Amino acid sequence: MAAVAFGATVNLELGPCKIDHNGACDPKTFSNLERRNNMNEITRRRFFGRTGQYALGGLAAGILPQFLPAQVSAQPRQNWLALTNEPAVEPELPIIDPHHHLWDRPGNRYMLEELLEDTREHNVRQTVFVECSSMYRSDGPEELRVVGETEFVQGVAAKSASGQYGETRIATGIVGSADLQLGDRVVPVLEAQIAASPQRFRGVRHRAAWAEPPVVARRTPGPEHLLLDPDFRQGYSHLRTYGLSFEGWVYHTHITDLADLAGTFPDTTIIFNHLGGPIGIEPYADRRDEVFAAWKPAVAELAKHQNVVAKVGGIQMVVNGYGWHEMDQPPTSDQLVAANRDWYDYMFEQFGPDRCMFESNFPVDKLSCSYTVLWNQFKKLTTAFSDDERAAMFHDTAMRVYRLPHV
Repeated sequence: MAAVAFGATVNLELGPCKIDHNGACDPKTFSNLERRNNMNEITRRRFFGRTGQYALGGLAAGILPQFLPAQVSAQPRQNWLALTNEPAVEPELPIIDPHHHLWDRPGNRYMLEELLEDTREHNVRQTVFVECSSMYRSDGPEELRVVGETEFVQGVAAKSASGQYGETRIATGIVGSADLQLGDRVVPVLEAQIAASPQRFRGVRHRAAWAEPPVVARRTPGPEHLLLDPDFRQGYSHLRTYGLSFEGWVYHTHITDLADLAGTFPDTTIIFNHLGGPIGIEPYADRRDEVFAAWKPAVAELAKHQNVVAKVGGIQMVVNGYGWHEMDQPPTSDQLVAANRDWYDYMFEQFGPDRCMFESNFPVDKLSCSYTVLWNQFKKLTTAFSDDERAAMFHDTAMRVYRLPHV
Protein backbone atom coordinates (compact mmCIF):
# COMPACT_ATOMS: atom_id res chain seq x y z
CA MET A 1 0.00 0.00 0.00
CA ALA A 2 1.31 3.37 -0.95
CA ALA A 3 1.34 6.08 1.68
CA VAL A 4 -0.74 9.18 1.12
CA ALA A 5 -0.66 12.55 2.84
CA PHE A 6 -2.70 12.61 6.03
CA GLY A 7 -5.94 14.47 5.35
CA ALA A 8 -5.92 13.75 1.62
CA THR A 9 -8.94 12.26 -0.12
CA VAL A 10 -8.70 8.68 -1.26
CA ASN A 11 -10.92 6.05 -2.79
CA LEU A 12 -12.13 3.69 -0.07
CA GLU A 13 -11.87 0.02 -1.01
CA LEU A 14 -13.58 -2.23 1.50
CA GLY A 15 -13.09 -5.93 1.91
CA PRO A 16 -15.98 -8.41 1.75
CA CYS A 17 -18.64 -8.28 4.43
CA LYS A 18 -18.16 -11.05 6.97
CA ILE A 19 -21.19 -10.66 9.18
CA ASP A 20 -24.83 -10.48 8.11
CA HIS A 21 -26.24 -7.05 8.83
CA ASN A 22 -29.60 -7.47 7.10
CA GLY A 23 -31.77 -7.46 10.22
CA ALA A 24 -34.95 -5.41 9.94
CA CYS A 25 -36.13 -2.74 12.39
CA ASP A 26 -38.71 -3.78 14.93
CA PRO A 27 -42.08 -2.37 13.75
CA LYS A 28 -42.49 -0.82 17.20
CA THR A 29 -39.64 1.53 16.43
CA PHE A 30 -41.07 2.90 13.19
CA SER A 31 -42.93 5.63 15.06
CA ASN A 32 -39.59 6.83 16.37
CA LEU A 33 -38.59 7.76 12.84
CA GLU A 34 -41.24 10.48 12.69
CA ARG A 35 -39.22 12.49 15.23
CA ARG A 36 -36.31 12.54 12.79
CA ASN A 37 -37.97 14.56 10.04
CA ASN A 38 -35.98 17.69 10.81
CA MET A 39 -32.72 15.74 10.64
CA ASN A 40 -33.69 13.85 7.52
CA GLU A 41 -34.21 17.08 5.60
CA ILE A 42 -30.43 17.26 5.41
CA THR A 43 -29.57 13.56 5.68
CA ARG A 44 -30.19 11.88 2.34
CA ARG A 45 -28.09 14.16 0.21
CA ARG A 46 -24.63 13.65 -1.12
CA PHE A 47 -21.97 14.10 1.55
CA PHE A 48 -19.16 14.82 -0.88
CA GLY A 49 -18.99 16.78 -4.11
CA ARG A 50 -15.47 17.97 -4.76
CA THR A 51 -14.04 14.66 -5.90
CA GLY A 52 -16.69 12.01 -5.28
CA GLN A 53 -14.20 10.42 -2.93
CA TYR A 54 -14.09 9.63 0.77
CA ALA A 55 -12.30 12.12 3.00
CA LEU A 56 -9.66 10.36 5.04
CA GLY A 57 -10.50 12.09 8.31
CA GLY A 58 -13.33 9.74 9.25
CA LEU A 59 -11.52 6.73 7.88
CA ALA A 60 -8.29 7.02 9.80
CA ALA A 61 -9.76 5.48 12.94
CA GLY A 62 -10.34 2.27 11.01
CA ILE A 63 -13.42 0.97 9.26
CA LEU A 64 -16.36 -0.79 10.78
CA PRO A 65 -15.38 -4.02 12.52
CA GLN A 66 -17.43 -6.06 10.04
CA PHE A 67 -14.90 -5.32 7.28
CA LEU A 68 -11.34 -6.03 6.39
CA PRO A 69 -8.99 -3.06 6.90
CA ALA A 70 -9.40 -0.30 4.33
CA GLN A 71 -6.80 -0.34 1.61
CA VAL A 72 -5.33 3.02 2.47
CA SER A 73 -2.42 4.30 4.49
CA ALA A 74 -1.71 7.70 5.95
CA GLN A 75 0.93 9.25 8.16
CA PRO A 76 0.54 12.63 9.89
CA ARG A 77 2.63 15.39 8.36
CA GLN A 78 4.95 16.24 11.25
CA ASN A 79 6.74 19.03 9.40
CA TRP A 80 3.43 20.73 8.64
CA LEU A 81 2.18 20.38 12.23
CA ALA A 82 5.41 21.93 13.52
CA LEU A 83 4.66 25.18 11.66
CA THR A 84 2.31 26.14 14.51
CA ASN A 85 4.34 25.94 17.70
CA GLU A 86 2.72 26.84 21.01
CA PRO A 87 3.87 26.18 24.56
CA ALA A 88 1.38 24.25 26.66
CA VAL A 89 -1.11 26.39 28.55
CA GLU A 90 -1.30 25.45 32.26
CA PRO A 91 1.07 22.53 31.76
CA GLU A 92 0.52 21.16 35.29
CA LEU A 93 -3.26 20.68 34.94
CA PRO A 94 -3.94 16.90 35.28
CA ILE A 95 -5.52 15.32 32.20
CA ILE A 96 -7.05 11.96 31.40
CA ASP A 97 -7.38 11.52 27.65
CA PRO A 98 -10.39 9.18 27.29
CA HIS A 99 -10.24 8.63 23.54
CA HIS A 100 -7.27 7.69 21.38
CA HIS A 101 -6.23 4.87 19.09
CA LEU A 102 -3.14 2.73 18.51
CA TRP A 103 -2.12 0.94 15.32
CA ASP A 104 0.85 -0.26 13.31
CA ARG A 105 -0.06 -0.37 9.64
CA PRO A 106 1.99 -0.11 6.47
CA GLY A 107 3.13 3.50 6.20
CA ASN A 108 1.05 4.49 9.22
CA ARG A 109 2.29 3.87 12.75
CA TYR A 110 0.78 5.25 15.94
CA MET A 111 2.04 3.30 18.90
CA LEU A 112 3.14 3.95 22.49
CA GLU A 113 6.16 6.01 21.50
CA GLU A 114 4.24 8.27 19.11
CA LEU A 115 1.47 8.88 21.63
CA LEU A 116 3.91 9.71 24.41
CA GLU A 117 5.70 12.15 22.11
CA ASP A 118 2.40 13.90 21.38
CA THR A 119 1.34 14.13 25.03
CA ARG A 120 4.63 15.28 26.53
CA GLU A 121 3.82 19.02 26.76
CA HIS A 122 0.67 18.47 28.82
CA ASN A 123 0.24 16.65 32.14
CA VAL A 124 -1.53 13.59 30.76
CA ARG A 125 -1.80 11.18 33.67
CA GLN A 126 -3.52 8.28 31.91
CA THR A 127 -5.51 7.42 28.80
CA VAL A 128 -8.32 5.25 27.48
CA PHE A 129 -7.87 3.30 24.25
CA VAL A 130 -10.89 3.05 21.94
CA GLU A 131 -11.23 0.35 19.31
CA CYS A 132 -10.03 1.03 15.76
CA SER A 133 -9.96 -2.40 14.05
CA SER A 134 -6.33 -2.86 15.04
CA MET A 135 -4.47 -6.18 15.32
CA TYR A 136 -7.44 -8.51 14.99
CA ARG A 137 -6.64 -12.21 15.18
CA SER A 138 -5.92 -13.73 11.79
CA ASP A 139 -7.74 -16.99 12.46
CA GLY A 140 -10.26 -18.61 14.74
CA PRO A 141 -14.00 -17.92 14.97
CA GLU A 142 -14.86 -14.76 13.07
CA GLU A 143 -16.75 -13.12 15.91
CA LEU A 144 -13.79 -13.63 18.29
CA ARG A 145 -11.11 -12.12 16.08
CA VAL A 146 -11.79 -8.67 17.55
CA VAL A 147 -10.31 -9.94 20.83
CA GLY A 148 -6.87 -9.70 19.24
CA GLU A 149 -7.12 -5.93 19.49
CA THR A 150 -7.64 -6.07 23.26
CA GLU A 151 -4.75 -8.51 23.62
CA PHE A 152 -2.55 -6.14 21.65
CA VAL A 153 -3.49 -3.06 23.71
CA GLN A 154 -3.14 -4.99 26.95
CA GLY A 155 0.49 -5.56 25.99
CA VAL A 156 1.04 -1.87 25.24
CA ALA A 157 -0.59 -0.94 28.55
CA ALA A 158 1.69 -3.35 30.39
CA LYS A 159 4.74 -1.69 28.80
CA SER A 160 3.50 1.69 29.94
CA ALA A 161 2.71 0.43 33.44
CA SER A 162 6.33 -0.70 33.84
CA GLY A 163 7.32 2.93 34.36
CA GLN A 164 10.15 2.67 31.85
CA TYR A 165 8.37 5.06 29.48
CA GLY A 166 7.62 7.86 31.92
CA GLU A 167 4.86 8.74 34.33
CA THR A 168 1.95 8.72 31.87
CA ARG A 169 -0.01 5.49 32.00
CA ILE A 170 -1.36 4.56 28.58
CA ALA A 171 -4.57 2.55 28.17
CA THR A 172 -5.51 2.12 31.81
CA GLY A 173 -8.94 1.68 30.27
CA ILE A 174 -9.69 -0.29 27.10
CA VAL A 175 -12.80 -0.08 24.92
CA GLY A 176 -13.00 -2.94 22.47
CA SER A 177 -15.28 -4.12 19.72
CA ALA A 178 -18.06 -6.70 19.57
CA ASP A 179 -20.76 -7.26 16.99
CA LEU A 180 -23.87 -6.66 19.07
CA GLN A 181 -26.07 -7.81 16.18
CA LEU A 182 -25.05 -11.33 17.18
CA GLY A 183 -27.74 -11.01 19.82
CA ASP A 184 -27.34 -13.57 22.60
CA ARG A 185 -24.39 -15.07 20.72
CA VAL A 186 -22.32 -12.00 21.65
CA VAL A 187 -21.97 -13.24 25.24
CA PRO A 188 -18.85 -15.39 24.58
CA VAL A 189 -17.28 -12.42 22.78
CA LEU A 190 -17.85 -10.11 25.75
CA GLU A 191 -16.47 -12.72 28.13
CA ALA A 192 -13.40 -13.25 25.94
CA GLN A 193 -12.78 -9.50 25.81
CA ILE A 194 -12.94 -9.22 29.59
CA ALA A 195 -10.67 -12.26 29.99
CA ALA A 196 -8.11 -10.67 27.64
CA SER A 197 -7.80 -7.66 29.97
CA PRO A 198 -9.70 -8.21 33.22
CA GLN A 199 -8.26 -5.16 34.93
CA ARG A 200 -8.67 -2.73 32.01
CA PHE A 201 -11.55 -3.73 29.72
CA ARG A 202 -14.35 -1.25 30.28
CA GLY A 203 -16.73 -1.13 27.34
CA VAL A 204 -17.71 -1.76 23.73
CA ARG A 205 -17.96 0.37 20.65
CA HIS A 206 -20.07 -0.95 17.78
CA ARG A 207 -19.96 1.93 15.33
CA ALA A 208 -23.32 3.17 14.07
CA ALA A 209 -22.10 6.02 11.86
CA TRP A 210 -24.26 5.17 8.87
CA ALA A 211 -23.66 6.70 5.46
CA GLU A 212 -24.19 6.04 1.79
CA PRO A 213 -22.17 6.82 -1.33
CA PRO A 214 -20.23 8.85 -1.94
CA VAL A 215 -19.42 9.24 1.75
CA VAL A 216 -18.28 5.62 1.58
CA ALA A 217 -17.40 3.55 -1.44
CA ARG A 218 -20.36 1.29 -0.74
CA ARG A 219 -23.49 1.88 1.27
CA THR A 220 -22.98 1.01 4.94
CA PRO A 221 -24.31 -2.55 5.30
CA GLY A 222 -27.29 -3.28 7.46
CA PRO A 223 -30.10 -1.06 8.60
CA GLU A 224 -29.64 2.67 8.52
CA HIS A 225 -31.03 2.82 12.05
CA LEU A 226 -28.76 0.15 13.52
CA LEU A 227 -29.36 1.26 17.11
CA LEU A 228 -33.06 0.45 16.70
CA ASP A 229 -32.42 -3.02 15.27
CA PRO A 230 -33.87 -5.79 17.50
CA ASP A 231 -30.89 -8.12 17.09
CA PHE A 232 -28.51 -5.30 18.01
CA ARG A 233 -30.60 -4.45 21.05
CA GLN A 234 -30.65 -8.05 22.21
CA GLY A 235 -26.86 -8.07 22.12
CA TYR A 236 -26.74 -4.63 23.72
CA SER A 237 -28.85 -5.86 26.63
CA HIS A 238 -25.94 -8.04 27.79
CA LEU A 239 -23.62 -5.07 28.40
CA ARG A 240 -25.27 -4.27 31.73
CA THR A 241 -24.77 -7.87 32.90
CA TYR A 242 -21.02 -7.38 32.68
CA GLY A 243 -20.93 -3.76 33.81
CA LEU A 244 -19.76 -2.57 30.40
CA SER A 245 -20.40 0.86 28.88
CA PHE A 246 -21.28 1.63 25.27
CA GLU A 247 -19.54 4.17 23.03
CA GLY A 248 -22.18 5.93 20.93
CA TRP A 249 -20.58 6.92 17.61
CA VAL A 250 -23.10 8.28 15.10
CA TYR A 251 -23.26 11.17 12.69
CA HIS A 252 -25.46 14.12 13.67
CA THR A 253 -28.22 12.74 11.46
CA HIS A 254 -28.78 9.80 13.83
CA ILE A 255 -28.35 11.23 17.32
CA THR A 256 -32.05 10.66 18.00
CA ASP A 257 -31.49 6.90 17.58
CA LEU A 258 -28.91 7.05 20.36
CA ALA A 259 -31.36 8.91 22.60
CA ASP A 260 -33.94 6.20 22.00
CA LEU A 261 -31.39 3.54 22.95
CA ALA A 262 -30.48 5.42 26.12
CA GLY A 263 -34.11 5.63 27.16
CA THR A 264 -34.76 1.96 26.52
CA PHE A 265 -31.73 0.83 28.54
CA PRO A 266 -31.38 3.40 31.35
CA ASP A 267 -29.03 1.22 33.38
CA THR A 268 -26.34 1.06 30.68
CA THR A 269 -23.89 3.94 30.49
CA ILE A 270 -23.50 5.50 27.03
CA ILE A 271 -20.51 7.67 26.15
CA PHE A 272 -21.49 10.06 23.36
CA ASN A 273 -18.57 10.24 20.89
CA HIS A 274 -17.34 13.28 18.95
CA LEU A 275 -20.42 15.49 19.53
CA GLY A 276 -22.38 13.19 17.25
CA GLY A 277 -20.21 13.86 14.21
CA PRO A 278 -21.64 17.09 12.77
CA ILE A 279 -21.03 16.92 9.02
CA GLY A 280 -19.63 20.03 7.37
CA ILE A 281 -18.60 18.99 3.87
CA GLU A 282 -20.43 18.87 0.55
CA PRO A 283 -23.40 19.29 0.45
CA TYR A 284 -23.21 20.51 4.06
CA ALA A 285 -20.43 22.96 3.24
CA ASP A 286 -21.51 26.55 3.88
CA ARG A 287 -24.58 25.23 5.75
CA ARG A 288 -23.11 25.33 9.25
CA ASP A 289 -26.03 27.26 10.74
CA GLU A 290 -28.52 24.76 9.34
CA VAL A 291 -26.58 21.78 10.66
CA PHE A 292 -26.11 23.47 14.03
CA ALA A 293 -29.85 24.20 14.28
CA ALA A 294 -30.71 20.55 13.56
CA TRP A 295 -27.99 19.24 15.88
CA LYS A 296 -28.99 21.26 18.96
CA PRO A 297 -32.43 19.74 19.70
CA ALA A 298 -31.10 16.24 19.07
CA VAL A 299 -28.30 16.80 21.61
CA ALA A 300 -30.75 18.36 24.08
CA GLU A 301 -32.98 15.29 23.87
CA LEU A 302 -30.02 12.96 24.34
CA ALA A 303 -28.77 14.92 27.35
CA LYS A 304 -32.07 14.37 29.16
CA HIS A 305 -30.95 10.78 29.75
CA GLN A 306 -28.78 10.71 32.85
CA ASN A 307 -27.06 7.50 31.75
CA VAL A 308 -25.38 9.43 28.89
CA VAL A 309 -22.07 11.24 29.31
CA ALA A 310 -20.32 13.16 26.56
CA LYS A 311 -16.86 13.30 25.06
CA VAL A 312 -16.11 16.86 24.02
CA GLY A 313 -13.78 16.87 21.03
CA GLY A 314 -13.23 14.76 17.94
CA ILE A 315 -14.57 17.36 15.50
CA GLN A 316 -11.33 18.27 13.71
CA MET A 317 -11.82 15.51 11.13
CA VAL A 318 -12.20 16.18 7.42
CA VAL A 319 -15.88 15.21 7.62
CA ASN A 320 -16.50 18.12 9.99
CA GLY A 321 -15.67 20.53 7.22
CA TYR A 322 -13.21 22.98 8.72
CA GLY A 323 -10.59 22.27 6.09
CA TRP A 324 -7.67 22.79 8.47
CA HIS A 325 -5.65 20.16 6.60
CA GLU A 326 -5.82 22.29 3.44
CA MET A 327 -4.24 25.36 5.05
CA ASP A 328 -0.64 26.36 4.53
CA GLN A 329 -0.20 26.31 8.30
CA PRO A 330 -2.10 24.43 11.02
CA PRO A 331 -4.54 26.39 13.18
CA THR A 332 -3.58 27.98 16.47
CA SER A 333 -5.51 27.19 19.63
CA ASP A 334 -7.20 30.58 19.36
CA GLN A 335 -8.43 29.71 15.88
CA LEU A 336 -9.79 26.42 17.16
CA VAL A 337 -11.59 28.19 20.01
CA ALA A 338 -13.20 30.64 17.59
CA ALA A 339 -14.33 27.85 15.25
CA ASN A 340 -15.55 25.37 17.87
CA ARG A 341 -16.82 27.40 20.80
CA ASP A 342 -20.53 27.33 19.86
CA TRP A 343 -20.56 23.53 19.66
CA TYR A 344 -18.63 23.04 22.89
CA ASP A 345 -20.54 25.65 24.88
CA TYR A 346 -23.80 23.95 23.98
CA MET A 347 -22.42 20.62 25.19
CA PHE A 348 -21.43 22.19 28.52
CA GLU A 349 -24.89 23.74 28.81
CA GLN A 350 -26.76 20.51 28.13
CA PHE A 351 -24.61 17.94 29.92
CA GLY A 352 -22.87 19.99 32.61
CA PRO A 353 -19.19 19.61 33.55
CA ASP A 354 -19.78 16.43 35.58
CA ARG A 355 -21.00 14.63 32.45
CA CYS A 356 -18.39 16.02 30.04
CA MET A 357 -14.85 14.85 29.34
CA PHE A 358 -12.44 16.33 26.82
CA GLU A 359 -10.98 13.91 24.27
CA SER A 360 -8.14 14.03 21.75
CA ASN A 361 -9.35 11.48 19.18
CA PHE A 362 -5.69 11.11 18.20
CA PRO A 363 -4.23 10.37 15.79
CA VAL A 364 -7.37 11.02 13.74
CA ASP A 365 -7.65 14.69 14.73
CA LYS A 366 -3.90 15.00 14.24
CA LEU A 367 -4.65 15.59 10.57
CA SER A 368 -5.69 19.10 11.62
CA CYS A 369 -3.56 20.20 14.58
CA SER A 370 -1.01 19.11 17.15
CA TYR A 371 -1.88 17.57 20.50
CA THR A 372 -0.49 20.59 22.33
CA VAL A 373 -2.62 23.04 20.34
CA LEU A 374 -5.74 20.89 20.71
CA TRP A 375 -5.56 20.78 24.52
CA ASN A 376 -4.57 24.46 24.72
CA GLN A 377 -7.92 25.10 23.03
CA PHE A 378 -9.78 23.14 25.72
CA LYS A 379 -8.00 25.00 28.49
CA LYS A 380 -8.76 28.40 26.96
CA LEU A 381 -12.40 27.42 26.49
CA THR A 382 -12.88 26.73 30.19
CA THR A 383 -11.22 29.66 31.95
CA ALA A 384 -14.61 30.85 33.26
CA PHE A 385 -15.37 27.54 34.98
CA SER A 386 -14.53 26.77 38.60
CA ASP A 387 -11.55 24.61 39.54
CA ASP A 388 -13.85 21.70 40.38
CA GLU A 389 -15.72 21.99 37.09
CA ARG A 390 -12.50 22.07 35.12
CA ALA A 391 -11.13 19.10 37.07
CA ALA A 392 -14.26 17.17 36.09
CA MET A 393 -13.95 17.90 32.38
CA PHE A 394 -10.20 17.32 32.14
CA HIS A 395 -9.86 14.40 34.52
CA ASP A 396 -12.49 13.35 37.04
CA THR A 397 -15.44 12.51 34.76
CA ALA A 398 -13.29 10.14 32.74
CA MET A 399 -11.90 8.53 35.90
CA ARG A 400 -15.40 7.96 37.27
CA VAL A 401 -17.06 6.74 34.08
CA TYR A 402 -14.26 4.36 33.08
CA ARG A 403 -13.50 3.32 36.68
CA LEU A 404 -9.83 4.17 36.30
CA PRO A 405 -7.13 3.91 39.01
CA HIS A 406 -5.67 6.92 40.78
CA VAL A 407 -2.41 7.74 38.98
